[in-house]
Amino acid sequence: MSPIYDAIVIGAGHNGLVTAAFLARAGNRVLVLERRENIGGAAGTEEIYPGFYFNTGAHNAGLFRTEIIKALDLDLDFIEGPAILTALKTDGPALTIWRDPTETAHELRDLSSADADAYIEFSEYVSRLVEVLDGMMLQTPPDLSNLKIRALFPWLKLALKVRRMGRRGMMELMRVLPMSITDLLDNWFESDLLKGALGTRGIIGTMQGPRASGTALMYFYGLLGSIGNGVQALRFMRGGMGRLPAALASVAKHHGAVIQTGAGVERILIDQGVARGVALASGEEIRATTIVSSAEPRHTLFELVGAHHLPVRIVRRLKNLRLRGSTARVNLALRAMPRFTGIADDSGRLSGHILVAPSLDYLEHAYDDAKYGKISAQPTLDILIPTILDPSLAPDGRHVMTINVQYAPYDLRDGDWDQQKEILGERVMQLLAKYAPGIRDLVLHKQVITPLDLERDFGMTEGSIFHGQMAMDQMLFMRPVAGMSGYQTPIENLFLCGAGTHPGGGVTGAPGYNAAREILRLQR
Repeated sequence: MSPIYDAIVIGAGHNGLVTAAFLARAGNRVLVLERRENIGGAAGTEEIYPGFYFNTGAHNAGLFRTEIIKALDLDLDFIEGPAILTALKTDGPALTIWRDPTETAHELRDLSSADADAYIEFSEYVSRLVEVLDGMMLQTPPDLSNLKIRALFPWLKLALKVRRMGRRGMMELMRVLPMSITDLLDNWFESDLLKGALGTRGIIGTMQGPRASGTALMYFYGLLGSIGNGVQALRFMRGGMGRLPAALASVAKHHGAVIQTGAGVERILIDQGVARGVALASGEEIRATTIVSSAEPRHTLFELVGAHHLPVRIVRRLKNLRLRGSTARVNLALRAMPRFTGIADDSGRLSGHILVAPSLDYLEHAYDDAKYGKISAQPTLDILIPTILDPSLAPDGRHVMTINVQYAPYDLRDGDWDQQKEILGERVMQLLAKYAPGIRDLVLHKQVITPLDLERDFGMTEGSIFHGQMAMDQMLFMRPVAGMSGYQTPIENLFLCGAGTHPGGGVTGAPGYNAAREILRLQR
């Protein structure tokens, strides 16, 4: 049977749609297959309750690559508030990290004059290091097991850029990347509230505490695309994150791609070590010359392909891949805007992240519970109220609140997540009420999303929002595993394009872009 399509893309998340758009633009006949009824995956927006629209996963488009926006001429409407984050206290004024570092330094004067003096220098310091990491985002890591000189050229250019930093700059880069976020921040600041707030950026989506080696790398990763504020790039999509995959889908369709929802892929058809097509849950088989999966790598290769088709060394490495989801979420539909302790007058303070993370020790204690399989007794809460900047997401006068909760380990010591779901929700509400008195009286609807829900609903194995831990031994040429860093798999004509590949998670579009480039290169 002749292939109907040049490429089938499994999954209509943002990375899958980026790959589809670039392949279609190059003249490929492309079919995108999505198991769910909605596109976007964990970068979508859904009407969970009548009139209330919530981002299903990601909320921040600040990491999405401008190179992709320009290349595809995407029509996107970004919103930026004045604040990056506000750290709450129960016994004093909150601390706001503003988009402008000078304004942040001024605010820090009341907390610590030493920290105020250090903050602008710190922002400039981390921006210089992030510039080097940024150069790696749209490169294909070389496969060290089958090294080709040509593959090293982009990395040699990057090495020259690092060299221009000077010997001290190179040494500093090598020194800080393996550090813990605690050690990094202790080198610069003295205020617990400031360090706790910044420290949350180093543990997002990980099953590690702030004292773990390598969490500084995760902190720097979150700064990619930032404008030197020392915290992170933060911008929202008007109408919700779902507008991003909608724009990508529009471009892909414009170039002839077909997007089919409600079409779950049951298995990838393999013939003599070559991917020939897919079989859907409905029983239908569709042939294509190239198959590209944006699903988590272990799911793709173990569930859709089958370990018996893979080399033993790859099977062993994939089995050792650390996923270990640690994130839960509580969505609230509110009848009115809540009030928070320590904030007398909003003045834009609540337009970014609102954090319950009073110190690095607090974060570490939250992790202590999780590493023994327990829901954190005092979890870290990362709160967003997107209706402050975009009232269209809720009825007039109403608000939506999203609370990302850490730590909520996928593997529980006692019971399972179906049993513990409401316990988690109540624990979050009890803690939230300490910082937002009267919040319970404002709640119209509440949704609790556990790591198990993330696995079942969005295909995030073990609830891992990044399709694998963002650790130094699972990045660059070791992402997803050594021997599979170039978006190709051991199965001929089967490629990966999701967050489990380089450079990693977050709404960057980089894995999808890089995968498309490699596929097109092989077609020449």
